[in-house]
Amino acid sequence: MAKVNFTAARVNGHSCPAGKSQAFIWDSGATGLGLRATAAGARTYIWQGKLNGATIRVTIGAPKDWGIDAARDEARRLKRLADGGKDPREEAAEQRAAAEQRRMEALRQDVTVREAWAEYLEANRGKWSERHLYDHEKLAQAGGEPWKRGRGMTVAGPLASLMPLKLSHLTAERVASWLETEAQARPTNAEQSYRKLRAFIRWCDDKPVYAGLIASNAYAARAVRAAVPRTNAKDDCLQREQLPAWFAAVRQIGNPVISAYLQALLLTGARREEMAGLRWEDVDFQWRSLHVADKVETETGRVIPLTPYLASLLAALPRRNEWVFSSPAAADGKLAEPRIAHNKALAVAGLPHVSLHGLRRSFGTLCEWVEMPSGISAQIMGHKPSALAEKHYRRRPLDLLRAWHDKIEAWMLEQAKIQFDAEQATGLRAVK
Repeated sequence: MAKVNFTAARVNGHSCPAGKSQAFIWDSGATGLGLRATAAGARTYIWQGKLNGATIRVTIGAPKDWGIDAARDEARRLKRLADGGKDPREEAAEQRAAAEQRRMEALRQDVTVREAWAEYLEANRGKWSERHLYDHEKLAQAGGEPWKRGRGMTVAGPLASLMPLKLSHLTAERVASWLETEAQARPTNAEQSYRKLRAFIRWCDDKPVYAGLIASNAYAARAVRAAVPRTNAKDDCLQREQLPAWFAAVRQIGNPVISAYLQALLLTGARREEMAGLRWEDVDFQWRSLHVADKVETETGRVIPLTPYLASLLAALPRRNEWVFSSPAAADGKLAEPRIAHNKALAVAGLPHVSLHGLRRSFGTLCEWVEMPSGISAQIMGHKPSALAEKHYRRRPLDLLRAWHDKIEAWMLEQAKIQFDAEQATGLRAVK
């Protein structure tokens, strides 16, 4: 191929003749350097040479970006690579990959806690209960939004101050400082937030895109563990002598759905979200059973007895939608916030504060009055088996659970001085 000395005039004057797709001129100043012109009018420096007996071609760049001397230097470099047995195209690909890796690492270093937290919640949305997911969202909410009901603005959650941080800035010192601040105003929420943050950090460490960004001792350093508030275990629980006042006040609640829901929590020992998520298809009045979601048996749930008095409460509820404890005002159609009504009932009854979880605790405690075996009450409440025999060798049938469940309900009603006859009051045919 003929060669010419590249000059600015020759480079700028080179074009593709009519009827051709491309045309080349070759430089005499650097081996393999050429200038390609296309029918579309584009001009590009290229280098062409031999590698292992085969002809290869590499694009250098456009004359507007590369001067003649720079193009010659690049052509000579490419020839040296080929003479050394290295494919210049592979080197270019490696450089692009390295540049992309640097770009991705820079983006990775800029990921904030909020961005990773949102992905964490989305990854677990199908595994967690609605209540558990809501707790994560509330603890991390920024605050400052109007309440959906009533007046006022939402308060920032304990985790909100950590959300804008980069993951790489989530150090042990930062977490310890955050805990010390939050523990002063809301120790219980701070302790809960720490446990959720700890699980989040562990999740990040298992994700390749986030692995190594957070300091390994961010949640386990001595300073962090020392800053975690030591909250006292809750022991709110209804006593036997408090049952008459509690039942009287709760049964007088104007909303029958809330009234039945609160009594159901006490009579079954179920978790609040398990009972709130009860559907009509989960209720079997004929064989007196409830199929409730379960924190332990997440896939299958658990089946517990439907006691006579509770059956009468459920049978009297309106069937507005699929939910047993329905709420026309709620976005998802089911009861969302019964605590206000419960707190008012406690005040009317003159009783100390008992949380909704305290009603679950009350069921487990009151079962001892009828000498119910602990394994029976644990199975009804959905506790994880605590012993080898319970885990592998105890599969109690529903009728055995029912015998004891009916007994504790009858005992509670007796203590509350409630006269009740299942067949007369509801017309339900109870399983004996």
